[in-house]
Amino acid sequence: MSADSVQNKVAQAILKALALAKSSGELNCELPQRLILDRPKNREHGDYATSVALSLAKVANNQPRVIAEVIVKTLSDNNLLTPNGISKIEIAGPGFINITLESASQAGVVSEILTLGKKYGTSSALDGKRINLEFVSANPTGPLHLGHTRWAAVGDSLGRVLAAAGAEVSREFYVNDRGNQMDLFGQSLRAAALKIAIPENGYHGEYIVDLANEITQANPNFTKLAESDSIAAFRDTGYQLQLAQQRKVLENFGTHFDTWFSERTLYENNFFVHILDKLKSLGHVYEADGATWLRTTDFADDKDRVMIKSDGSFAYFASDSAYYISKRERGFNLCIYMLGADHHGYVGRIKAIAACAGDNPEDDVEILIGQMVKIIEGGQELKLSKRAGTIITLEELVEKVGKDAARYTLTRYPTDTPMVMDVDLLKKNTNENPVYYVQYAHARICAVLRNAKEFKIKFGLNSFSPELLVHERERELIGLIAQYPKIVAAAAQMRQPHRVARYIEEVAGQFHRFYNDCRVLPLGDEKPGPLNSARASLAMATAQVINNGLDLLGVSAPEKM
Repeated sequence: MSADSVQNKVAQAILKALALAKSSGELNCELPQRLILDRPKNREHGDYATSVALSLAKVANNQPRVIAEVIVKTLSDNNLLTPNGISKIEIAGPGFINITLESASQAGVVSEILTLGKKYGTSSALDGKRINLEFVSANPTGPLHLGHTRWAAVGDSLGRVLAAAGAEVSREFYVNDRGNQMDLFGQSLRAAALKIAIPENGYHGEYIVDLANEITQANPNFTKLAESDSIAAFRDTGYQLQLAQQRKVLENFGTHFDTWFSERTLYENNFFVHILDKLKSLGHVYEADGATWLRTTDFADDKDRVMIKSDGSFAYFASDSAYYISKRERGFNLCIYMLGADHHGYVGRIKAIAACAGDNPEDDVEILIGQMVKIIEGGQELKLSKRAGTIITLEELVEKVGKDAARYTLTRYPTDTPMVMDVDLLKKNTNENPVYYVQYAHARICAVLRNAKEFKIKFGLNSFSPELLVHERERELIGLIAQYPKIVAAAAQMRQPHRVARYIEEVAGQFHRFYNDCRVLPLGDEKPGPLNSARASLAMATAQVINNGLDLLGVSAPEKM
């Protein structure tokens, strides 16, 4: 019997008691279809608690405590306690119901974890959701910088969390490969190759010189072409090389994309004509001042948006509109955009596009805004990049602190708040460093289990006696690892993967407290017994939870440190 199934059984028992109370006339109100059980912060209040009596008080026209008494009495009278793993049930305060499980029932989560392994924590909460998750989407005109790096870590982790909750997730990188910035990129590369001044509003930094030299060595004739042809040749070749570099850097960072979507393709094979016809048929396109507009003010945008300018060229908003509709026509029923702090204006704009396309902007599209990241080293903020000439690049950050530390730190903070990364702290092998703290806990458990094998202690699914785990530290640890599926589901529903990081830090701390107070390995001439085996099995389950959590963050779980 697993602890999660026990939690479900307890919830179902209370729902059954409510139904019995209603049928007997003791309750007269609509009953909830689902019941949420919470973990009390104070262990003296039991293993689970519910406030269902308080939530029913108004509709039942009765005092919460009276309703709680009805529930507890019905549970007892109908023999719904012990068969569902409940050893004690009490009413507290104005009507909270506190539930204490039998030791063997509570510890059953260890068996569940050992049975499910890597699948522990997955659920069907988002079954049926086909999600297009777009993030990073940097211009292919330079290295990925710190702003991109935050989304590279968080976006990838969010994709993993959403998939763990049952969603079908496609990770997408939108390549902004048309427009004026691409021409400036070509001009900058050509100027660097010819050793003439790069345009003031062009691209600067060592990478431009390096890229120009690479292109020239492979294509010496590019500098001899007519200026417009030369710019185009440098632009297109530089674009392919820079895009390949971005792919390589992201893959090395552990961030994989299922689709690299080119903006250019929106204007190929009459696709944009199809998009425009669709929006016209829905009555939101009009002509004015020689330009073609989308009437987004119908849906709370601050102004209507130009799609085709009076000179016949496409506005960037045309790409925004076509790209959104492309996602929906590819079968995604939720489009999540992860944008930088300077893109707040896009929120209303994209939602208006969705509404103009006949969708529900509250259900079909979400925009997440990520705030800025600062890097501190030696007490000073780092701003300049040797390679890019601007902000620190993803590669430079990884060189300084390592992939695991970078990914973990970038993901453990809510993205809607600015954050500071302390390079010196992330290099420390101490408990002050969160990623080291969690990885060390996993490595410590692996070391304990290796020693357990030397003592010939049997542990694992077939050598586990849950009823032996009655120590308070054991119950605290068991209760915490039982929460992992709930944490993952909440992280997915709220689009907050940082919840997983903070949770596994809590698990690491709880394991250390358990290990200090509950001997897993025998001392001196002690012979190992069933309790050592049970505790080793609990340690093994704890390692699995930490491993699973780190995997959702794209961070390794070392067995030795």
